[in-house]
Amino acid sequence: MTLFSQLLDPPINLLPQDGEANYHGVVFSAEDADYFLDYLTNHIAWKNDAAIIFNKKITTKRKVAWYASQAFDYTYSRITRSALPWTPELLDLKHKVEAISGETFNSCLLNLYHSGNEGMAWHSDSERQLLHNGAIASVSLGAERQFMFKHKNTKATRTSVLQHGSLLVMKGVTQTHWLHRLPTSKKIHLPRVNLTFRTITQP
Repeated sequence: MTLFSQLLDPPINLLPQDGEANYHGVVFSAEDADYFLDYLTNHIAWKNDAAIIFNKKITTKRKVAWYASQAFDYTYSRITRSALPWTPELLDLKHKVEAISGETFNSCLLNLYHSGNEGMAWHSDSERQLLHNGAIASVSLGAERQFMFKHKNTKATRTSVLQHGSLLVMKGVTQTHWLHRLPTSKKIHLPRVNLTFRTITQP
């Protein structure tokens, strides 16, 4: 499998200040993106995501999976998840993302959104286990979805559409100053798989 040649060079920073959210555009050919979408949808060990909210455990329709180079534990929304070992296909994706971004990663959190009825609320990826100000590379496969940023102080927002086979790399002080979310949409009926490659520093 080969990388698509139409990369944005240089990538576009979607943020006006206080961080970098570099959108590289579509980095996989349509054939490769379709292949990975089919593989990930059908062969990843998906589980419904969960969160502790007001001391109650909430289970979402959205599904997640957590893979890494070691059996890292990762805690967010007050739930701890233990990593599974890489599959060959995930390693292939990781190596491609590292080659494009110039970053290195040791873990990946995957999300499966079955339709536009499923999304993600405002949050920042600033858990203690993650490398401080480290890069997070987000690969989008499947349905095109809006992706929003909101500045924590000014409340300014930015909205972009993430394409099938595209790559977004958030780095620097982005998680300190910005929240992000995936809004829902009743107009979208196709699934989306999102891979967020990360670096865990605390076992």
